[in-house]
Amino acid sequence: MTTMAARHEVLFKVDLSKPWNQQQALGHNRWHPDIPPVAAVNPGTSFRMECKDWTDGQIQNNDSANDVRDVDLSIPHVLSGPIAVNGAEPGDVLVVDILDMGPFPGPNTQWGYTGIFAKSNGGGFLTDRFPDAHKAIWDLEGVYATSRHIPDVRFVGIPHPGLIGCAPSHDLLARWNKRERDLIATNPNRVPPLAMAPLEHNAVMGSLQGSAYKQAAQEGARTVPPREHGGNCDIKNLTRGSRVYFPVYVKGANLSVGDLHFSQGDGEITFCGAIEMAGFIDMHVELIKDGVNKYKMTSPIFKTSPLEPRYTNFLVFEGISVDEQGKQHYLNAHIAYKNACMNAIAYLQSCGYTAEQAYIILGAAPVEGRVSGIVDIPNVCCSIYLPTEIFQRDVEPMRHSVSRQTQVASSS
Repeated sequence: MTTMAARHEVLFKVDLSKPWNQQQALGHNRWHPDIPPVAAVNPGTSFRMECKDWTDGQIQNNDSANDVRDVDLSIPHVLSGPIAVNGAEPGDVLVVDILDMGPFPGPNTQWGYTGIFAKSNGGGFLTDRFPDAHKAIWDLEGVYATSRHIPDVRFVGIPHPGLIGCAPSHDLLARWNKRERDLIATNPNRVPPLAMAPLEHNAVMGSLQGSAYKQAAQEGARTVPPREHGGNCDIKNLTRGSRVYFPVYVKGANLSVGDLHFSQGDGEITFCGAIEMAGFIDMHVELIKDGVNKYKMTSPIFKTSPLEPRYTNFLVFEGISVDEQGKQHYLNAHIAYKNACMNAIAYLQSCGYTAEQAYIILGAAPVEGRVSGIVDIPNVCCSIYLPTEIFQRDVEPMRHSVSRQTQVASSS
C-alpha cells in the first residue's frame, strides 16, 4: 500500500478543512502566465505536491447526489503550484517523472467518488441519455477500489493526475481564448456550453493581488479542456513510473498539478467519470534545453509505466457511425464511440446493473477505449474493452447470473 512517508520535500501543502482561497499556500484555478510560482527547484530535484479533489471538497461521502447536481463549476479545477524549475526557458522541454501518488491515509480520506453530471451543469459524454445527477462512493484500500453503490465490482486502480501542465505564454493564452470564444459564438445558449469562457468570479490566481489579479482573472483560461501545454488530458495510463515531456512556454516552466484520480476508464465519459480523490503526488524534474525544436514538439509526450495492472480477459463492445435515428454519418468517431458505450451499458443492464451503475463502471474502472478502424467508409469502428476480471462473478454471455441491484446515489 502506498504510504505518506515524505521522503521528498513537500512544496505544496493543503488543508482539507479549508476552501482553496483560504489555503496557506494559494494555488490557482485558471491558467495564466503571470501567476507567481510558490517554489523553485533545480533540475534533478524530487519533491511532493499535495492536492485537494478537483471540486475543492464540494462532494461528500454520503448517499445523495445533490452535491454533484449542485457543484459550482466556477471553482474547479483547483491546481497545486506553480513550481518553477530554475534555468527553464521557452523552447525547452520539462521532463517530469511520476514517482508515487495516492490518497491521504486514514479512514476519513481513503475514499473517492464518481459522478454523473446533470445536463444542466456540465453534462457528460452521454448526457442526452443520462441528464440527471448520480454518484458512487468508492472505498480505496491499498491498490483496490470497491463501492457500496456498485455491487460485485473490485479492481486495481491506475492512479494518475487528471490534470498536469506548464503555464502558457501570453501569446498562447490569447490564442486559446480567441478560438474558444469563436466556438462559443456559434451557439452561445447551448446547454451544456460549447466551451467555458474566462470567468473572474471565484478565480484564484496564486498570490496575485490588486490590478494584476483582476487582469489575470479576466484573462485566465478555464481548466476544463486539454490544450497544447497538457492540462486536463485525463490519460489513465499516466501513472507511477511514467515520464512526461512538456513544452516550456514561460521562464521557469511553472508546472502545476491537480485533479488526482485513483482510477479511470478511457474517455472519463461521465465528465466526473474517474474515481476522484484528494491526495499526494511525488515528482522528479529534469530539463532538455531547446527540446521543443529538437523533437518537433507541439504538445506533451509521455512514456507509459511498467506498473499498470494487466488485464487479460475482455468483453469488447463495438460502435459504428450511425446515430440513434438511424442516420448514416461519414467516419464519425464521436458517434461510433457513443454507440460502443451504449452497447456496453445495455449489456451490463442484462447482468443486473442499472444503466447509471453501468455508465459509472465505464467511467471509473480501467476500461480501454479504442478507435479500431477509421478508414473504411462510411463507418468508423470504435470499441470498448471491458475487463471481466473486475467483476466478482461471471458476466460472460450464457454464464452470468443477475446481481443484486444496489442503487447509485441520486439527486432529489
